[in-house]
Amino acid sequence: MPAIVNKVLENSIAEELEIMPGDEIVSIDEAVMADMIDYNFMCKAYFLTLEVKKTDGEIEVIEIEKDFDEDLGIVFESAVFDRVKPCLNKCIFCFVDQQPKGLRDTLYIKDDDYRLSYLQGTYITLTNLNEKDKERIKRMRLGPFYVSVHTTNPELRVKMLRNPNAGKIMENLLWFRKNKIPFHAQIVLCPGYNDGQELERTLTDLASLKTTVLSTAIVPVGVTQFRQENLVQVDEKVAKETIAIASKFKKVCLSDEFFLLAGEKIPPASYYGSFSQLEDGVGSLRMLIDDYKGLTLPKSLSKPVKFIFATSFAAKDAIKYIAEDLCKKIKNLTIEVVPVKSDYWGRNITVAGLITSDDLISAVSAASGDIVVIPSVMLRPYSEDFLDGSNLDYVKNKTGKSFVVLKNNYSIKEFIDKLYDF
Repeated sequence: MPAIVNKVLENSIAEELEIMPGDEIVSIDEAVMADMIDYNFMCKAYFLTLEVKKTDGEIEVIEIEKDFDEDLGIVFESAVFDRVKPCLNKCIFCFVDQQPKGLRDTLYIKDDDYRLSYLQGTYITLTNLNEKDKERIKRMRLGPFYVSVHTTNPELRVKMLRNPNAGKIMENLLWFRKNKIPFHAQIVLCPGYNDGQELERTLTDLASLKTTVLSTAIVPVGVTQFRQENLVQVDEKVAKETIAIASKFKKVCLSDEFFLLAGEKIPPASYYGSFSQLEDGVGSLRMLIDDYKGLTLPKSLSKPVKFIFATSFAAKDAIKYIAEDLCKKIKNLTIEVVPVKSDYWGRNITVAGLITSDDLISAVSAASGDIVVIPSVMLRPYSEDFLDGSNLDYVKNKTGKSFVVLKNNYSIKEFIDKLYDF
């Protein structure tokens, strides 16, 4: 997986040097890069020599003079230029293993790479972290990382991850503390396994690591209809119990689903601190609602317009609150909120990021209104592709409707801005 250029930023050094998408950065100062960590480190210099392999195979050697911290303006196809460290676990709750055949190849890749955790915020289990990795992390003072802890009970963690190295979790986390490597912790709650007293034990152990743990997020296990393990969903009783346990500890936040399942209000923004695990659904609804309250709205549209808000079941109440408030305050605006049922994965799956094209088509086809608003999380990043391989054009053709994709999943400002065109 070489360092292939995906994009060159406008008005950058790379653009001036005519580096193009598809070119390969072979080396910097004759040193080969393993990943973006190396690249970022090597680029901190006043003088650089780049070896570039052009798309026609020609090799160019380019000498660069720049400011010490000045970026070259290159976006790579991948953050890792050698082999991604694979996941060696067989977790009982692994979502990748719950997928049917026939989806995009990339959906079956299971990585457990500390470099991607540092660079992109992906979660790692530390079961494949070796001494060489630790030496580099310590030497370069990398961090913070995002660690899938799940449980600190060694025997239980081996059982849940089905990997004998999984039992070393506290040993690894204590090494983090010793070397002042900060991390965010994640717990996927599986009723009957790591909930109740086991959860309290885990949170107590994490609390003993003090400031090394920046935050702890607890999310409910997702169970699709393809799940072969004997797992059960988090229900109202478990949700309430988990909320009570988590409330005893600092810097521990639950994903929005726990509060929805328990029938409780989404906590205020202060509960979520810096919203450090937002991608895990921890505080996403609060951020959406609070962001909406700060927006300036038009008083009226020039003509009657009806929109369809296609949303997940998890977010439907928040979206409905916003939609109703918009329609009260803006003349000529009508919004129908349409929660999308997951026939593909099973009705237990209620998040927008797993909505497929056919489920979206089934939901919005009968709705009145010609413009459908969806969050970008329904699509693969930097594309218009859904999880099941179909794209947005396919959905448009099947429904006969136009679509607005909101890039920011935690704000509807883009939608409000578009209303000024009507």
